[in-house]
Amino acid sequence: MALINYTRPNVDLHSKRFSDILDEFFNDSIRYKKDSFVPSVDISETENSFEISVALPGMKKEDISVDLDDGRLTISGERKFEKEDEGKNYHRLESGFGTFSRSFQLPDNIDESSIEAKYENGVLDITINKSEEKVKKQIKIA
Repeated sequence: MALINYTRPNVDLHSKRFSDILDEFFNDSIRYKKDSFVPSVDISETENSFEISVALPGMKKEDISVDLDDGRLTISGERKFEKEDEGKNYHRLESGFGTFSRSFQLPDNIDESSIEAKYENGVLDITINKSEEKVKKQIKIA
C-alpha cells in the first residue's frame, strides 16, 4: 500500500485573511509533533457573553484543565494514546494525542466570576459573561 500526503479538499485561500492562513500553517506544523496536538477552538460573542467551544473528542473531563490568570484563559490537558490491539498496524493516524495548551487573552469587559465550563459529547463549552459596568455604551450627542 502506498501512502500519500493528505491535503485538505476545498481550501479556498482567497476568502481567508492572511493572519488566518499563517495561524493554520503554524498550528498544522505544531499539530504533527508526536507528543502534543492543537485542538480546534471556536470563539463567538453575543450581546451579553463570550462563548468558547473546544473540540476534545475521546477525552475525560478529569484530563482537562481551565485556568484564568490575569485576564488570560488557558485550556490545557492530555489525551493518551492507548494501543489496545497489538496485531494492528496503523496506516494513518490523524487523531491528536499528547498534551495541549491553548491560551487566549480575554477583553477587559468580562465578569471573571461568571465563567462556566461544561464538557459534553467531546466538546468543552466555556461561557464568560460580559460585565455590565464595562460594556461599551453608545452616547448620544446633544
